[in-house]
Amino acid sequence: MRRRHGSKNKKDSIFPITIDELEKTLSSKFENNPDLKFSKYDQQGQKIAVFFIDYQVSSDKLQQALLVPLLGMKKEWTNDSILNEIPINSGTKISSFEDILKKLVIGEVFIYAEGEEEAISYLLLHKESRSLEKAETESLVLGPKISFTESLATNLNIVRWRIKSTDLVLEEFKIGKTMPHDIRLVYMKSIANEEDVNTVRQRLQELDVDEIEDSVVLKQYLEDSQTNLFPQFDHTELPDRFTYAVKKGKIGILVENSPSGFIAPATLYSFLETTEDLYMRWQAGTFLRILRFIAVIFSILVTPMYIAAATYQYTIIPTQILLTIGQSRAAVPFPPIIEALILEFLLELLREAGARLPTKVGQTMGIVGGIVVGTAAVEAGITSNILIIVVAMSALSSFTIPSYLFGTTIRLIRFPMMILAGFLGFLGIIFGICWLIIHLLRLTSLGRPYLVPLYPLKLHDFNKVFFRTPFNYTYNRAQSYRPKDLIRFSKKDATKKRDIDE
Repeated sequence: MRRRHGSKNKKDSIFPITIDELEKTLSSKFENNPDLKFSKYDQQGQKIAVFFIDYQVSSDKLQQALLVPLLGMKKEWTNDSILNEIPINSGTKISSFEDILKKLVIGEVFIYAEGEEEAISYLLLHKESRSLEKAETESLVLGPKISFTESLATNLNIVRWRIKSTDLVLEEFKIGKTMPHDIRLVYMKSIANEEDVNTVRQRLQELDVDEIEDSVVLKQYLEDSQTNLFPQFDHTELPDRFTYAVKKGKIGILVENSPSGFIAPATLYSFLETTEDLYMRWQAGTFLRILRFIAVIFSILVTPMYIAAATYQYTIIPTQILLTIGQSRAAVPFPPIIEALILEFLLELLREAGARLPTKVGQTMGIVGGIVVGTAAVEAGITSNILIIVVAMSALSSFTIPSYLFGTTIRLIRFPMMILAGFLGFLGIIFGICWLIIHLLRLTSLGRPYLVPLYPLKLHDFNKVFFRTPFNYTYNRAQSYRPKDLIRFSKKDATKKRDIDE
């Protein structure tokens, strides 16, 4: 006999009730919704009802696993006999009418035998999900190409497949009062910092919202500061990046119906690294990582520096270049700040239009639009050739950032820096940089400093952030995240030569 754990909550029970009265009650609650299927069956004068929401339930499971054994029963229809005869292990007794309504809309099938004080529910959910596909927003040249899907079961399967260890923990949470969503807290029990795990767990338990639309929305609820411009958790749609972070001692979170997950805690440098750095030789990985750091600084400062130099500090520009800039701007009626803001605004319009249009049309729009708008703007005297080159270099630099959310933040920062440069010159740029540094020094992720290992200084972690070293020398995990186990493998065994002597 299979044991079932029934619901003891009878605070709003309507049972026992006749089958006809139950049908009327359900129809009034669903306002005569045609998707509510209510079937009645009669056996030797005894009545039973099977009701569910159509399209939410797997028709094959309903027919073969539930209706065939139910209607073929020789015993009297009672809750205990039904639970014993139907070969499904998820049967649960429920008396609360509110619980029945909540479970109906998530794909559960209910059986009610007239005269019983409880109904029986079975989860026979039919869920549409797309197959595994290539990642769209995070492209890689080397490494796995698959991305997460909207199916939580599929995502958990991918994570389990990539981390074959009994040490992997997948804690379950339900968030949302009106429309609850399944949440999974993913971490390595022997590596992840217990304080960080407890912090995330507490924030999830204390979260009181109606619904969670996506993991990106949940991430904003859980961050240390919701008003901050910088993302405080790393967001990804790549399973290999997700599991790589979990194996380092970080905490991952997956959300039902979301094709991505997020990782905590994060630092400023987390958004500039990618698993592709690991798949290359360490020299190439180091070069690309340093290139991204330079690109971020370049993207923020190159256009403001042009505005400041062309408006106030033009004496620092070499004479030949100054003559070229003067000739290029001779027909432009606007000061450099207005000229730059117009061009940056046009670039953002082209970027947004390219992102919203279909893929092939968007690519054509970005290339043709950039050429046409840029050429027309120069010929019309709205902007200069030099500024187009400067803005294009700034835009290209921002495209090197692996994280789309962090790249958007960098684009937004550029505008106030341009305004400060237009009004105060290089003094305004220095003021903006100082404000930015102070802001980042105060920022935290799960209470951890956002600029670690640069602040507070942890020299041992530099080879895991700013550059790469050969794998033989990465025998320790990053101290910045305070993992339980710092040692990845034995340094002595890793550097030991294993060549066969001839």
